[in-house]
Amino acid sequence: MKKTILVTGGAGFIGSHVVRRFVIKHPDYLIVNADKLTYAGNLENLADIEKFPNYIFEKTDIVDKKAVVDLFNKYQFDGVIHLAAESHVDRSIDSPDDFVMTNVVGTVNLLNAALASWNSHFAGKLFYHVSTDEVYGTLGKKGSFTEKTPYDPKSPYSASKASSDHFVRAYFNTYKLPIIISNCSNNYGPNQFPEKLIPLMINNIKNNKPLPVYGKGENIRDWLYVEDHAAAIDLIYHKGGIGETYNIGGNNEWKNIDLVRLLCRIMDRKLGRKEGSSEKLITFVKDRPGHDFRYSIDSSKLRNELGWQPSVSFEEGLEKTVDWYLENTRWLENVVSGEYEKYYEKMYLKRG
Repeated sequence: MKKTILVTGGAGFIGSHVVRRFVIKHPDYLIVNADKLTYAGNLENLADIEKFPNYIFEKTDIVDKKAVVDLFNKYQFDGVIHLAAESHVDRSIDSPDDFVMTNVVGTVNLLNAALASWNSHFAGKLFYHVSTDEVYGTLGKKGSFTEKTPYDPKSPYSASKASSDHFVRAYFNTYKLPIIISNCSNNYGPNQFPEKLIPLMINNIKNNKPLPVYGKGENIRDWLYVEDHAAAIDLIYHKGGIGETYNIGGNNEWKNIDLVRLLCRIMDRKLGRKEGSSEKLITFVKDRPGHDFRYSIDSSKLRNELGWQPSVSFEEGLEKTVDWYLENTRWLENVVSGEYEKYYEKMYLKRG
C-alpha cells in the first residue's frame, strides 16, 4: 500500500463518510478505522465496504493510551485523520467529564503516539485534526467566522474541542509535528444519529411525535451536506498546507424554526399527508443553557487556495437526506432501539 492512514471515529456519522470516500477513491491506501463504538458509532454505516481489501476496523478507545500506542506500533501509520469526539452539546452539559476525556485526553494520546512513532521523521506524515465552528463561540446578526477569529467556546463540548485544537497547534509549534486543522459548520445527511436536529425531526415527523424546538427557534446555523465535508477533508489532506487551518462551510444559513418547517413540508409531501399537518407537531421548549445564537463560516480560504466548493444545494441535500431515512427504516429502527450494537458482535466477534 502507498500509505496507511488511521481514521479515528470512522464508524460515526462524518467519519463513516470519510472512511468510505478514502477506501473507494484511494484503493492504494490502507484505511484503518479505529472506533470505540459508543452510541454514535455504528458499523452498519460501513457494511458496504467492510470486505474491501484496503479497509480494516479496530475497536479502540483513544482514551486508552496503551491501546493507541499499540495501534501505531502495529500499523506504522503515515497519516491520521482524527474525527473521534463526543459531539452533542446537550450531553456535554450533562456529562462534561466525558468530553474532556475523549476530546482532550484522547487527542493528546494520539498526538503523543504519532510523535513517538514518527520520531522526527516527518516527511510524508500528517496529523489532520477535524474540529468544529463552535470553538469560535457565537455571532450576532452580521459577520462570519474566519480562521483568524479568536476562540470563545460557550459549551463544555466546544470548550473541549477548542482545547484539543490548541494542543494540536502546540505540538506543531513545539515539536514540529506536521498538522492541519479544519473547522466545519453543521453537517447533515445519511447515517446521522437521531439525536441531532435533522434526523430527529425526520424520525419524529414520521412517527407523529412532537418536534421540540429550543426557545423560539431563532438560532441560526450554517449547514453542509456530509459528503461535501468528506470531499473537503480529502482535498485538505492531500493539498492543504502544513500548520494551516481551513474553515469549511456551506454558505447556507437557516433559522432552526424555518428549517423544521421546511422539513415538515418535505415530509408531508413524501408521506402523502395534507400540507401543514406536520407543522402542528412543532413544540417550543425551554432554551438550553449557553445556546449560541448564530454560526456563520467564511470558507473563502479553502475555496480560493484549494478550489473547494459544495456540490449539493441545501434543498437537494435535504431531499436526498429525507429519502435516505425513509428508505432505510431498518437502520433507523436499529439505532433508535439500540439493536445496531449487536452488529459488531455478529460481524466481528463471532467470525471463525
